[in-house]
Amino acid sequence: MARSIGTKLSLLALLMPAAAFASPPSGAVVERSTPTELTVRWTSADPVDVLISDKSDVAPASATLVSARDRDGEHMIANATAARQYFLLQNTRTGETTEVAERLLPLEGGSNFRDLGGYPAADGKHIRWGKMFRSGGQAMLTATDLDRVRQLKLSNLVDLRSDEERLLAPTKIDGVAYTAIGYSMAKLSLGGGMEATYRGFPYMMAPQLRQIFAKLLRGEQPLAYNCSAGQDRTGFVSAMILSALGTPRETIFADYHLTTALRKPENEMPRIDPALAATNPVAAMFASYQKEPHPKPTPLFTADGTSFLSYSMAEIDQKWGSIDQYLETEIGLTKADIARLRLLYTE
Repeated sequence: MARSIGTKLSLLALLMPAAAFASPPSGAVVERSTPTELTVRWTSADPVDVLISDKSDVAPASATLVSARDRDGEHMIANATAARQYFLLQNTRTGETTEVAERLLPLEGGSNFRDLGGYPAADGKHIRWGKMFRSGGQAMLTATDLDRVRQLKLSNLVDLRSDEERLLAPTKIDGVAYTAIGYSMAKLSLGGGMEATYRGFPYMMAPQLRQIFAKLLRGEQPLAYNCSAGQDRTGFVSAMILSALGTPRETIFADYHLTTALRKPENEMPRIDPALAATNPVAAMFASYQKEPHPKPTPLFTADGTSFLSYSMAEIDQKWGSIDQYLETEIGLTKADIARLRLLYTE
């Protein structure tokens, strides 16, 4: 899967720490240059052993060595298997390791399905890979895609979409505990454009956030959550999860804006029947998006460069004083809950 230079730079910027030559290999990314070829890149002053596993959170002794004492900061995996793979980069001098995986799942009929792992978190830690996934709609997944998703061994899928969207484009992921909270698409159609919509998310998405955090606190993971594009409602929910885990705000915004490069709008909704569009306003709205032969995602900024997500943050700051206070007052997360989340999902 080819990526633009801008996307590669964005991915690197998300993960590159301030100390470029820290003992654990740093700045680690995994990129897919072709459907069957992966390249792992990192920075280290010392030689690095590259190990691979089909499971996250494994000890080096349980992983397979694929490159020993690698000094050039890069290793290519040719003929990469269909299974999701996790890489351990071990500093041969100190024994310290860094785990990294491909952020975007390479799905034929998916859009914006990606892992939250690897982002910086509280106390100098990072979010664990393979525990939380964000996504667009899954109505167009192929049989091959469904095999890849099954390999994630999802425990829960939380659908953030409205009643109308779920009827128009039901998920193809089955065999996984499924949660959805009913509401009408009309709740998103507020006067005031994107600012009003994003200012409404802290209220509108609170029931879904309570469900997600309750599942994460019970250790019910890996967990995935989605809306239709995986950008607006999913972007807000991701911002709240990352905030709870102590991810810096600049990284939260960077993750949010990755959506523009990683969406595939043609995979988010089946073709709408014109007869249905004539009688169903929500179907008509999605049908209007499908008039473009090759629809492109719209950057998530206003004309003056304001990030849409900043409106949600501003609403929280004005109403609750801080995200921490919002999570405590509105979502019900205690300080002990936050500590448990960080224990379970950061390392």
